[in-house]
Amino acid sequence: MPDQKLSVVHTEDSNFVGDGMRKYFEYRDLGINEATRGDYHAHVIRAVDQGKEGIGLHRHNEVTFQMVYILKGWMRFWYEGKGEVVAKEGTCILQPPKIQHDVLEWSDDLELLEVTSPADFTSEALGAAE
Repeated sequence: MPDQKLSVVHTEDSNFVGDGMRKYFEYRDLGINEATRGDYHAHVIRAVDQGKEGIGLHRHNEVTFQMVYILKGWMRFWYEGKGEVVAKEGTCILQPPKIQHDVLEWSDDLELLEVTSPADFTSEALGAAE
């Protein structure tokens, strides 16, 4: 059985901070990393700036699970083997491990929930999308 502890994080218990993976977003930690001792991570991400060049083609090599759920606004992705996908409020995306993808643009009011396993992972920059 996984070594986990109960975690309850209310909106007023955590703030959005700009110290995450992408400079265009702020992140509100939901306490899952600590509660699962790094097995999982969950945070709410919101847009704070519009990236003129997008994020860039990349993949996450260590990730075994990555789910994105759009809470508010929209986001336009490119996925290897699929092409462009516009995710809007209520869209849920499961990104398979190591899938090449790009985040092309997003609405100014974007907010999304992201859940990953493991909690810590890197982003490998790749060439241009085909």
